[in-house]
Amino acid sequence: MAYDGELVERIRALLVGELDVTDKRMFGGVAFLTGGHMAVAASRNGGLMARVDPEDSEKLLLRDGVSKMVMGGRSMNGWLHVEGAQLADEQLAEWVDRGLDFARSLPANRPD
Repeated sequence: MAYDGELVERIRALLVGELDVTDKRMFGGVAFLTGGHMAVAASRNGGLMARVDPEDSEKLLLRDGVSKMVMGGRSMNGWLHVEGAQLADEQLAEWVDRGLDFARSLPANRPD
């Protein structure tokens, strides 16, 4: 399955004016980065990868359509997968904001 191009455009529309955010093709999807850290991505498996504060992960996993992100057979702490059906406009905006907030809280990694 390829990433959802419509989802990418919806994320881009939410990020208009966010000068510190870039997008980049990564892992078969499109990632949105700030300070060299990925905040969210349109996953190649459909839906959204969202970076969150690891301390918030357990409560966020209680939401419908949210699961731990697994890559290479390993669960990734602080990364969640949100099914496309759970990404209405307000929900998508919340996940994008959450991902950006956490990524921006990290020390700058490298230029995007």
